[in-house]
Amino acid sequence: MDIKPNGSQPSRKVPADYFTGNVWQDPIVEAPAPARLRSAWVRFEPGARTAWHTHPLGQTIHITAGIGRVQTWGGPIKEVRAGDTVFFAPNEKHWHGAAPDMAMTHIAMQEALDGSHVTWMEKVSDEQYGGKAG
Repeated sequence: MDIKPNGSQPSRKVPADYFTGNVWQDPIVEAPAPARLRSAWVRFEPGARTAWHTHPLGQTIHITAGIGRVQTWGGPIKEVRAGDTVFFAPNEKHWHGAAPDMAMTHIAMQEALDGSHVTWMEKVSDEQYGGKAG
């Protein structure tokens, strides 16, 4: 058993290479092998978002506060709200982030395959992000 007391792991600002805007992350679990689970609590300021990316075994995000946007490559932008859960299929190119005028917080959960849990790609352009959410 390994208990990590609240406050024992510092919040970290995510790398600007993979995100647009201010985004903070608090680790929930980074399970040691042979387990593959990684999870984090992620806070996006209004307008902040991830770059396009994929996960080899998929990703689940559960929105805990605010209003956000999600999109898969070639699909429409969808609005998500607190209480919504989104599953991105393995290797599905996607992004997620806050609405333009509202912060969003989610819990992100994904598993690693051969030590890799994410492949980062190009940033979501302002034009792509500005598409109408439906």
